[in-house]
Amino acid sequence: MNLKEVFQKRKNHLVVKKLSKEINECGRTDGKPEVPDGLLKKCNFCKAAILAEEVRQNNYICPECHGYFRMHANRRIEMIADEGSFEEWDEKLSTVNPLGYKGYEEKIDSLQEKTGLNEAVVIGKARIHGEETVLGVCDGRFLMASMGHIVGEKITRAVERATKERLPVILFACSGGARMQEGMVSLMQMSKTAAALRRHSDEGNLYISVLTDPTTGGVTASFAMLGDIILAEPNALIGFAGPRVIEQTIGQKLPKGFQRSEFLLEHGFIDGIAERGEMKELLGKLLRLPSNT
Repeated sequence: MNLKEVFQKRKNHLVVKKLSKEINECGRTDGKPEVPDGLLKKCNFCKAAILAEEVRQNNYICPECHGYFRMHANRRIEMIADEGSFEEWDEKLSTVNPLGYKGYEEKIDSLQEKTGLNEAVVIGKARIHGEETVLGVCDGRFLMASMGHIVGEKITRAVERATKERLPVILFACSGGARMQEGMVSLMQMSKTAAALRRHSDEGNLYISVLTDPTTGGVTASFAMLGDIILAEPNALIGFAGPRVIEQTIGQKLPKGFQRSEFLLEHGFIDGIAERGEMKELLGKLLRLPSNT
């Protein structure tokens, strides 16, 4: 099997599955990025109230309009990794307050209690269709998965360990960018993660980046866009600065669909778009490519 056999070729771009017209025409709302768990979930696209169990059974996709709900890290790992295969690394690394930012420690404690996570990324070793890989997933509930020193450290350590063990790396990105409460310490994580991935690549190892909604700021400018293969979920917001900021800066109206995954695919910034229910199968095929053995 080669890379061309994994993807369909359509209009000089690599695509996994054509998006439905409904997603392309459906816009975001200004509501909360994720509806809390409960009996019902409200779709931010069509605003339909749907039974939470029905949403879970449908891979956290709205059965009415096919809009994507944002997923918690552990739920995504359950969906992607072979059952019982995930072994978390560095789960006890804990955030400190490098700049003495007022209220930061209390905020971290509150989020740890609320989410059950130690930080905004869960990372470790797993198998996908029997293929061993390092798997990391960002969780937007934790300060919008912003990249602070622990997020950067966990990713860097995992990539370095993958390099030593000659394992591929798959990272599911989701982030509002660098963490403002950590200032320059946060920005340093961009170069640190990028350098670790460069060493991983120099040893001939595969890195697959999967962009989910939203992937922005310093994460986009570092590890999220450095994949040997870059995939995205449908209609995901992907960019550096937000569209509103860009429009105000350049004084022009942006084209329809700007910064959505379909727009990036059309303009050659990513390699493919995969439906959520097809992602595990696709990743398994990519991990079995001859160049990864």
